[in-house]
Amino acid sequence: MVRAQAPGAQRTIATVAWLYHTRGLRQSAIAERMNISQSRVSRLLDQAVELGIVRTTVVLPVGEQSALERELESVYELRSAHVHDIGDVPDESQLVRELGQLLALQLQSTPLDAEVIGFTSWSRTLQETVRHLQPMRSSGTRYVVEMLGDLGPPALQHAAAQNTQQLASLTGAEPMFLRLPGVLPSRQVRETLLAHDGHARQALAKLDDIDLALTGFGSGDIVPPLRAGDNFFTDDQVAEVKERGAVGEVILRYLDADGVPVSSELDELVVGATLRQLRRAPRRLGVGGGPSKYRSVRAALRGGWINVLVTDSVTAQWLLDHRDS
Repeated sequence: MVRAQAPGAQRTIATVAWLYHTRGLRQSAIAERMNISQSRVSRLLDQAVELGIVRTTVVLPVGEQSALERELESVYELRSAHVHDIGDVPDESQLVRELGQLLALQLQSTPLDAEVIGFTSWSRTLQETVRHLQPMRSSGTRYVVEMLGDLGPPALQHAAAQNTQQLASLTGAEPMFLRLPGVLPSRQVRETLLAHDGHARQALAKLDDIDLALTGFGSGDIVPPLRAGDNFFTDDQVAEVKERGAVGEVILRYLDADGVPVSSELDELVVGATLRQLRRAPRRLGVGGGPSKYRSVRAALRGGWINVLVTDSVTAQWLLDHRDS
């Protein structure tokens, strides 16, 4: 809790923080120099953090690789793998948060080098990433394009649009939204709505030009806050595609265990990027992990739909142990 400050107190706090963190003075030297007690110096340094005068920034090392990362790249023919050793996280919601935050650090540490970014705005992990990103104005990015239309209830749709807008702002880019339902009841309805929405048609066409695709992995189940039939597939539709061999999905395109697309009428109902458009992107970054995503991640890697993987060490080890199963 930040305590009320006397006039001029924050200047004193900032001075102490500058002497300690920038000039490298010991706390005892600062106390002597400013004629205060060493215990007060310690308290002022704590307050500097509370007030945001001192901010801790973690920068991931660039170029350093682990054995897990090298082996994943070799086995699955990846452009790159980024494995974070965060232990066995029993709560997958916590894993989502931590992977999202670590991806933000990763993106902050290396140039994006992408004129057009395809963004899966409803991915919980990528939402966490955007929340922790700092401005990246020199990224060279011109467009951030949503890779899927609206899913689920209005609150989820609003949050997804905000994340797209935020990523565009952080990269100095123009956002391109897909403000149509991500899943429609029939191909005819899809064609009719697209015929009357020029902005959506432009966004879908721009997906041909993606330099960097950012996506998560779907287990294939209907996970809250998504609801069956509410801008999404029905229970029967999901059951049918699973009977055909689907083990998960990427951008709502279902894959079997070998990463082969599972052909069904569902592809004609989706307003979003196709697998062909995803494949055209030179860098296709997938982020995710946890037991519910194991088979989905493996399918996306086996099919070559993802060539940059960001995951945790437990998931990475499973992928290696089950490479042939």
